[in-house]
Amino acid sequence: MQPLRITAFTATCAAGSGRGSLLDALRNGRSGLRPNDFGREPLATWVGRVPGVEEFPLPSGFEAWDSRNNRLAWLGLSSDGFLDAVGEARERYGHERVALVLGTSTACIGTTEEAYARLTPAGEFPDDLRARDVHAPHATAEFLRRALDLGNVAVTVATACSSSAKAFAHGARLLELGIADAVLVGGVDSLCGSVLFGFNSLALVSPDPCRPFDAGRKGINIGEAAAFALLERHGSGPRFCGYGESSDAHHMSTPHPSGRGARAAIADALARGGLGAEAIDYINLHGTASLKNDEIEAQAVAQLFPSSTHASSTKGWTGHTLGAAGALEAVLTLLTVESGFMPGNLNSRTLDAACGPQVRLAAREGRVRHALSHSFGFGGSNCVLLFAGAA
Repeated sequence: MQPLRITAFTATCAAGSGRGSLLDALRNGRSGLRPNDFGREPLATWVGRVPGVEEFPLPSGFEAWDSRNNRLAWLGLSSDGFLDAVGEARERYGHERVALVLGTSTACIGTTEEAYARLTPAGEFPDDLRARDVHAPHATAEFLRRALDLGNVAVTVATACSSSAKAFAHGARLLELGIADAVLVGGVDSLCGSVLFGFNSLALVSPDPCRPFDAGRKGINIGEAAAFALLERHGSGPRFCGYGESSDAHHMSTPHPSGRGARAAIADALARGGLGAEAIDYINLHGTASLKNDEIEAQAVAQLFPSSTHASSTKGWTGHTLGAAGALEAVLTLLTVESGFMPGNLNSRTLDAACGPQVRLAAREGRVRHALSHSFGFGGSNCVLLFAGAA
C-alpha cells in the first residue's frame, strides 16, 4: 500500500475534547468514566459520557437534524481546527472530490427511542421528533455530508465495534481507485438505552470501572465519542500505512477461540505496510475488559509480537465507544506516534495469565516508529490499522 497522509485528525470523548486534552488525560491517568446517570432509569454501571452534548448547537439551518448523535458529531468536528481543514480540502479539490466514510453502530437510534417513549395518544411520534431522515441508519453521515457541503460519495459503515476502523480502510480504497482526492473518515456513536440494556442482557456490562486485561475484570463500560481524520495522498502529517480486515463469523458475540480472525487482520495490515511484527513499537489493543475477548486478544499478541512491543487498551479512559471506537483509538494511537507516550492499562492491577510481556500496566516514553490499532467486533468482524510518524 502506498502510505497516505493524515492531514488532520481530532476526537472528542469522555476523557477530553481535542488532541491536547486527550493526551493530557492519557499522561495523567485522568479517566472520563463516571457512574451512569444516563436515561430515565439508569443502569447500575459506569459510562463514558461526553459533557455538553445536550447543549451543543447544530449549524444554522439544520435544526431538523437534531439528535444526540448529530450534536456529538458536530461537537467532535469543532476541535483542533478540523472544520477549517475540511474546508481547505474542499477548496483545494472541489467539493465533488471530497468523500465521507462514517462508522457507527447506533446512528440516531436514541432519538427514535425518545420518539417511541413520547408517542401521542394516537400512537404517533410527537411533532418535534417526526423528522423522517433522522430515524435512519445513514442519518449522521447524511447530516455531515450536507452540513460540510461534500459532493462525493457518503458511506455509512455499520459492522459493530470495527465500524470506524473499517472506515479508514474504505477511505484508502476510494483514494486508491481515484474516486476521491480527500476522504473524511471517522466514527460517531452516542449513549442510548438500546446499547446499555442490550449489552447488559448479554451479561457483558461491569458495575465498576472497567479493567482491561485484569485477572479480575468484570466486563465493559459503554462510552460515546466522535473521532475524525482527513486522508489525502499528499501533504503533511502522520502516515496511514496499512490495514487488515477479516471476518471469522465464529459467533454473534464471541471471537474465534484461536483468534483466527484477529491474526488474519494483523497479518494483512503488516503485509500492506511491508513490515514484520518486530517493527511495531505500540499496539492500541481492542481490550474491552470482557472475559473472552481480552483473553484471546492477549494470546494472539503474545504469540505474534516480540517482548519489546508495548501494548495497552485505552478503554479505561474512554469506555467502549462501539462504532466510534476504531476511529477514537486511531486518534489515540496517532497521539502516541506523535508524542512517544505509550499509555498503560488504566484501572487494571493484576494482568490475566494469558497476557505476555507486551501488555503493560504502566505507561512509558519512547520512540514510536510504527503502531497498530486493533478493532475486533461482534460477529468476528475485525480490522487492524497501521500508522507511522510523519517522515
